[in-house]
Amino acid sequence: MNPIKKFLFELQETSFLIFYAFVRLFRKPRYIAESIRQMDEIGVGSLPIILLTGFFTGAVLTLQSFDTLASYGGQNETGRLVAYTLVRELGPVLTALMVAGRIGSAISAELGAMVVSQQIDAMRALGTDPYRKLVAPRVIALILMLPLLTVAADLFGIIGGGVVANGLFGLDYNVFITSARNGIATEDIIGGVIKPLFFGLIVGSVSCYKGLSTKGGTVGVGRSTTSAVVVSSIVVIIADFFLARALQHLLD
Repeated sequence: MNPIKKFLFELQETSFLIFYAFVRLFRKPRYIAESIRQMDEIGVGSLPIILLTGFFTGAVLTLQSFDTLASYGGQNETGRLVAYTLVRELGPVLTALMVAGRIGSAISAELGAMVVSQQIDAMRALGTDPYRKLVAPRVIALILMLPLLTVAADLFGIIGGGVVANGLFGLDYNVFITSARNGIATEDIIGGVIKPLFFGLIVGSVSCYKGLSTKGGTVGVGRSTTSAVVVSSIVVIIADFFLARALQHLLD
């Protein structure tokens, strides 16, 4: 199939999948327990790696930027640079990429294994809607948890930046924190929370689609898992540009 046609076809199928999942949320039964379980798996399960990523991202930003700022006499503004960069851009994107790698692959592998073992067909035969039971809880959990994980990554990134600024360069903690606080506006926080909502939708929808469209037995599960992570990551990065542009018009 032509790559452009394949892309448009997959975009259409993914859109239909999300549409059916959300429309059927308003019908009974509602799988609230499954949604809570997914939130725990996605939120609590991903927290250590997200905190580690955020901490060292902030640390590296300080390490790389402090000398440059100091050459212009602006070393006291290091906190502003770290906070602004994390909250506006790196926090949401890096969190989404880490979650895509950890959770997106798990969702695709789990659903793909259910497809090749004909569990999905058995669910349909028993009258259970796989979109409502399998897709909706995962997508909702990602949409709700990704902003919270992003906030955690931002906070630990600022902490990591402060530790490096004080430990390696001798910058006072209070100066760093004051600079970071002054560097974050309300619009930055709003934008930093809106982006993860869309990123969660992207990671969830792509991963579920790749898992449910698995073909080729157990080998196909591996292909679907790899494809889910790669496509999710690429779409997140592309969507980040358009979201950033839209938020500039709406918030600035």
